[in-house]
Amino acid sequence: MPKAAELGPLSHVAAEPRLLAPVFHDPKHGIKIYHGNCLEILPAIPDNCVDLIFADPPYFLSNDGITCHAGRMVSVNKGDWDRSRGPEINHEFNRAWLAACQRVLKPNGSIWVSGTSHVIHSVGFAMQQLGFKLLNDITWVKPNPPPNLSCRYFTHATETLIWAAKNNRSRHTFHYKLMRELAGGRQMKSVWEIPPPEPWEKRFGKHPTQKPVSLLGRILLASSNPGDLVLDPFLGSGTTVVAALRLSRCSVGIDIGNAPADLAMARVCRELAFVEVTVSCWRFGLDLGPGSVDRSGFTRTRAMGTPVSGKLVRQERRYYFVGLNLREIIYAVDAADLEEAWYKFRSSTHAGTEILFVIKTETEIYLAQGK
Repeated sequence: MPKAAELGPLSHVAAEPRLLAPVFHDPKHGIKIYHGNCLEILPAIPDNCVDLIFADPPYFLSNDGITCHAGRMVSVNKGDWDRSRGPEINHEFNRAWLAACQRVLKPNGSIWVSGTSHVIHSVGFAMQQLGFKLLNDITWVKPNPPPNLSCRYFTHATETLIWAAKNNRSRHTFHYKLMRELAGGRQMKSVWEIPPPEPWEKRFGKHPTQKPVSLLGRILLASSNPGDLVLDPFLGSGTTVVAALRLSRCSVGIDIGNAPADLAMARVCRELAFVEVTVSCWRFGLDLGPGSVDRSGFTRTRAMGTPVSGKLVRQERRYYFVGLNLREIIYAVDAADLEEAWYKFRSSTHAGTEILFVIKTETEIYLAQGK
């Protein structure tokens, strides 16, 4: 799941930060996605406004080594953002983004950070330096981890999540009873066995460190309430925003990469856009009338499943404009492409309406011909 922060000198952060427009904004569900460096965007977010933060920062694992993925040997390199600059600079980076997150947290807010042994110890130490109150360390067990190809270590089958409150005065949210119910009537332990992302979660693309929706769902259920604002400074594939949307939380996501931001938006749009197409056919006929066609020579019928060739006789491409505030189809038009559809929309009486989605449907009618 999430990972995308630019490392390097931290002095470039603007003295008077200005929050740029989000690349995606859904005011109805309280979703904002920003494309940029979290160290530049976080300073522009007001103090004490976020209820919960989930962060999956770089693990600094891109060291030109190899690993196993889907039964194949692949490079561990994920991008320049994941390359280590040395323990001192890595730790300086962790302190910087954690301090920025601490400032925007509400007094009773809390933060979850995921990581492996390569980064999580630095995160925990930085939290102590900044005055966070450490609440739990959760061991996330992966049922089917990739094998260790070098055969020189134990197979890496876990990740650690640190849960911390803003400071020692915080009265953090914890839904103990709900967690007990999910644990079958017993106290939920700090060892969670949760499968990796399901295939449907990767429908629009893969991210090298994608987290499962079920993991984020449990975190949000445990430590936030409906209507709360959830922040993810390393949004990656967008799992945090998807889980927040499903559980009626508002969310803000930040990612420095174009591809991760696009992937996150695609996944969010999948959750927001539900299209139901129903075709009801009470009577279907092609003949003009009972006496218009001579059927005297027609004696055989085509069995189901018999191969047919088709001749395209009609093709339609239709665009549906869905409103930003009123979530219904505002305008529909036939057009050759999206550009023409937008032109027709702007020339219509609905031109002043803000649009969230444009949905395209294509219909083709073929004349079946026997071979």
